[in-house]
Amino acid sequence: MVGDAISHAVLPGIVIAYFLSRSRVSIALLIGATVTGVFASFLIELFAKRARIQSDAAIGITYTLLFAIGIILIQGYSGGNVDIDLDCVLYGDIALINLDKIIVDGNLYLGPRAFYTELLATIIVLGFVLIGYKGLKLLSFNEDYAKSLGVKTNRWHYALMTVVSLVTVLSFEVVGAVLVVGFLVIPPATALLITNKLKRLIALSCAFGLLSVIIGYFGAVQLEASITGMMIVASGVIFLATLIGNNLIMRVKTKRIVES
Repeated sequence: MVGDAISHAVLPGIVIAYFLSRSRVSIALLIGATVTGVFASFLIELFAKRARIQSDAAIGITYTLLFAIGIILIQGYSGGNVDIDLDCVLYGDIALINLDKIIVDGNLYLGPRAFYTELLATIIVLGFVLIGYKGLKLLSFNEDYAKSLGVKTNRWHYALMTVVSLVTVLSFEVVGAVLVVGFLVIPPATALLITNKLKRLIALSCAFGLLSVIIGYFGAVQLEASITGMMIVASGVIFLATLIGNNLIMRVKTKRIVES
């Protein structure tokens, strides 16, 4: 849910960076979003630990406040006539990504720019997880034990939040905040219904996410609906089907145990 908060909280950082650089493809946008994402994480920690506010309340306060500031900045600049589209930020433009093409030497088509943007995000995440797997595992499941081993948990925490911020802003224009949030939460939640082994959970989360993308895309084409919306719906349906199937299996096992 901290990832959910960051996906909304980075908006003012993006807007401020855009005002300064006047470009939507500038590295300044990444820097602005990353700084704001880390700042949001810091605020959540501050509210939860120092102000003794419940963690869910701290998350809600932080992301709604920063997201609202971002909206005000957008609407207040040039009477709202600024080239940052809130619909694009929230829902993405998956169906239009092929319009922004990379062409070399006038005729060599290398594919849509969004493909390489998301490829960069994939490399960042994969590299971070492979390099920091043990530290991330300790931080996520037993922070006190990690501290007793001398692990710098604050560094790992803010490193994780930095990567989440980077991936979020890299994904905004293509898939939008809604899909980022949905895929941060729903596929892992579905995988947790099946296994509590971390490596298996990561693999299943990726598989459920990929399946949701495929089903959602073809469902949106058939129904002429929002691609982003259908992908989230597909992910939700997979979650519910897994939940129902898991409950049925547990009932059967319980019945057999009682009968035996």
